[in-house]
Amino acid sequence: MVAATTPGVTNARTALPPVADVDVCIVGAGPVGATLACRLAKEGIKVAIIDRADLQPMEHPDFDGRAYAIAAGPKKLLEEADVWDLLPLESCPIEEILVTDGRPGEPASSLFLEFTRDDSTQPFGWMAEARALRVALNEALHANPNLTVLAPAEATVERKPEGATIRLHDGRVFQAALVVAADGRKSRLRSQAGIPLTKLSYGQTAIVCAIAHEFPHNNSALEHFLPAGPFAQLPMAGTESHPYLSAIVWSDKDGVAERFAALPDDVFAREIERRMGNTRLGKVTPVGRRWTYPLSAQYAQRYTDTRLLLVGDAAHGIHPIAGQGLNLGFRDIIALSDILITAHQNGEDFGGPALLARYQARCRPANMLMLAATDTLDRLFSNNNPVIRLARDLGIAGVHRLPGLRKAFVRHAMGL
Repeated sequence: MVAATTPGVTNARTALPPVADVDVCIVGAGPVGATLACRLAKEGIKVAIIDRADLQPMEHPDFDGRAYAIAAGPKKLLEEADVWDLLPLESCPIEEILVTDGRPGEPASSLFLEFTRDDSTQPFGWMAEARALRVALNEALHANPNLTVLAPAEATVERKPEGATIRLHDGRVFQAALVVAADGRKSRLRSQAGIPLTKLSYGQTAIVCAIAHEFPHNNSALEHFLPAGPFAQLPMAGTESHPYLSAIVWSDKDGVAERFAALPDDVFAREIERRMGNTRLGKVTPVGRRWTYPLSAQYAQRYTDTRLLLVGDAAHGIHPIAGQGLNLGFRDIIALSDILITAHQNGEDFGGPALLARYQARCRPANMLMLAATDTLDRLFSNNNPVIRLARDLGIAGVHRLPGLRKAFVRHAMGL
């Protein structure tokens, strides 16, 4: 039925341009979904990406303290997607990582693990501000004619063996061979597909913020294990007003972390200094906002359904203890891009069962191993049992004395 219109009055729906059918429809324009869209479109694959939020307001101009640790493999992906060179702010290489154990207000244990420049031919990773990555992604999303951005937009997805139909709530309809769920931990597409989800609670909350400090960080990161949860300092590029900057990810018990995050700046700074385990950064000053995130792990029982794939947080969520959360999502995209680009070259059905099975077989076992490793690390290090403390300190000191093992850890963490 055709809707009637009053002469001289334009129907808002008819003014919207139609959406052409695509090979891949990605739901969720966060870093993982947006990077996938850019990578596929560059290879001539027709892509539509949908997000409920307007992407432009995400480009908040003020420093807000959030940053991503991007490993070497994911950095290569961002370069291949023509995103990395669009970053408007300088990223900071991570060239050394010190791993220590201790208690708040006390010096770190004399048994430690240190990854140095000798353990890799390139930086272990790069710290990029969240706002800078968003600006770069937004620019890249609108630069390729093979990519249609639909944001803000709501959609209903109907999937059948022969293909998927995407109905936008503004009335437009288009078809896709494959739907990719990149819609986060609370993925609606995962729920609608009836894919079971297992959750693991840690009883911890992470405080995320930035600090200015007295002495330079020399591109060095710290992972300091404390009884209530790990404390990480990650080097950031400085600014004119704050030449020495670092990001902080501080995990503590639920309820306690929120109280710490609400402290006045001077008291909060002292609490950070008490958790450093050393004085190498000197006096610290909080900069920007403080963010709190309840910590849990979760994993989908499968990554596929009819014409559907899960990526990133829709498929898995892990403890931030090793800074691998976003990088794990990027590893999904590295694998999926390879599979889809090969399928495009061979004229294969993007949503066929064989392709979906290849993706799950390539990604899920490795992701489950990473989830198990981070879960074990947190449970091993987030306690104050003296016997366990001695065992873990001897363990990290032992790894420190084995260059070959250190380099193997580094290569895996870098995604190479």
